[in-house]
Amino acid sequence: MSKRFVITGTDTGIGKTVFSAALTNALDGCYWKPIQSGIEDEMDSEAVRRLGSLSPDRILPEAWRFQTPVSPHLSAEIDGVAIDPDALVLPDSERPLVIEGAGGLLVPLTRQTTFIDVFARWRQPTILCARTGLGTINHTLLSIEAMSKRQVPIFGIVFIGDERSDTQRIISELSGVPILGRLPFLEMLTPGTLHSAFDDHFDISVFQEVAAA
Repeated sequence: MSKRFVITGTDTGIGKTVFSAALTNALDGCYWKPIQSGIEDEMDSEAVRRLGSLSPDRILPEAWRFQTPVSPHLSAEIDGVAIDPDALVLPDSERPLVIEGAGGLLVPLTRQTTFIDVFARWRQPTILCARTGLGTINHTLLSIEAMSKRQVPIFGIVFIGDERSDTQRIISELSGVPILGRLPFLEMLTPGTLHSAFDDHFDISVFQEVAAA
């Protein structure tokens, strides 16, 4: 069985999907979004397939898809569906598997369960995506504290945005969590520019060593 990476974030809309596309491409892996809320626009799995230059068979189907782009617990209720968090079982894959959560760690799946509860049960190497902008020190350290409390394995932090060297350094120093790299904002976001940016800002061997273990 190939290694899996869980991609989570300090908030919603910070670039987890873009990073997931880049990592899936770099690892020649597969991608899985367990729960998709909102299907009117391009879904995350569709964006990953497009930006990652992936064949359809490398996108695993969601466990649940909901119409409304809100928190999964509410989107499910609007659709008249009950999410069973225990039914979220990690799929097998012959390739490295990149798994993307929804929003931040404490996004509710039900009125009793959050995504971090599922991550704690899975016990897979988890990558925390964080902004580089104002407020990220607090948000990132709180996220790391929550993950540590629940014994979620933290593989490292990925920053997304413009270079903020002191911000990135103080987060690493205070948390003790390694920085895996920084994905810059791309004025023209295409598969080509994304793959080049990943190659320029990340050491793929760090991920490959875990994926091959």
